Amino acid sequence: MIFSTISYKLRWKAWLLQIVWMQIYRSDKKISEEDDLGYQTLITTDMLAQSLHAPGCVILDCRFSLVDADYGLREYASAHIPGAIYAHLDIDLCGPMIKGVTGRHPLPSPVHAEAVFSRWGIEPGVQVVAYDDQAGALAAARAWWLLRWLGHMDAAVLDGGWQAWSRTHLPVKAGIETGSPGRFRAKIHPDLVVTAEQVNLMRLDPAFRLFDSRLPERYAGIVEPIDPVAGHILGAYSAPYSANLTSEGTFQTPENLRVRFERLLEGVPAERSVFYCGSVVTATHNILAMLRAGLGESRLYAGSWSEWIVDRQRPIAVGEQPASDP
Repeated sequence: MIFSTISYKLRWKAWLLQIVWMQIYRSDKKISEEDDLGYQTLITTDMLAQSLHAPGCVILDCRFSLVDADYGLREYASAHIPGAIYAHLDIDLCGPMIKGVTGRHPLPSPVHAEAVFSRWGIEPGVQVVAYDDQAGALAAARAWWLLRWLGHMDAAVLDGGWQAWSRTHLPVKAGIETGSPGRFRAKIHPDLVVTAEQVNLMRLDPAFRLFDSRLPERYAGIVEPIDPVAGHILGAYSAPYSANLTSEGTFQTPENLRVRFERLLEGVPAERSVFYCGSVVTATHNILAMLRAGLGESRLYAGSWSEWIVDRQRPIAVGEQPASDP
């Protein structure tokens, strides 16, 4: 097993290096910073297309709709990237929701995640690529983050997702595919997660920075299409995940992302920043973008807004600017 794992890893990296050098030769361009983190943050459609049959690669189709839980599987069965396995947000990437206690998409238990990831063939040395049709926000970035939280760093989100793959007329396949079983063992990184109690201590501490990843109108409390209470956590700053993207639905360059997050952080280190959203989906998009920017790894409030509002004693606010306790 040890030799097999090492072989998978070396063969995958050799495959990627070959592709990168081919691209350099063809375009006569220097490798940009976008290639430096490669398969631990993003991967391009070109690189994935040339690596479809590389050994030791698992592709996850994470398409999902919050208003139609069957949407993603229907779309996957109709057409998906060849070799991709469908990852259902509610079933595969979440734990059970407990009314009055948890948010809408609680983290899965390590035991559940181990079983799911093993079934898909994920194990040490295997490269994982996740995609969806929402530029990584639903729910490819969540799958990416879960793997990191559980110790599997060789995971990347397909930049531009399903749309980028489709508009370049790359091969697709219909039907349902399954993976060859592997042996995934979780190695939890507890420092990547914070609780509601910790958020309550951090939210007004100038040594930390709490960010709301939802769209500005939800942060401001103008609209709330999903949860029963509108607004944001008192003391949180607005950092909509959509600002990570270009008009084509791909991620901004690392340089542009760095400018964005340095402005938001105002000198607070990345590891002292915390992101949340409605139910732990789009917040992971911001965590990926900050890592892509080279600023380090921020933390996730795993309950997010839908858990915070379960306790009506927890402070909330409305409006476009962060407020302080009265």
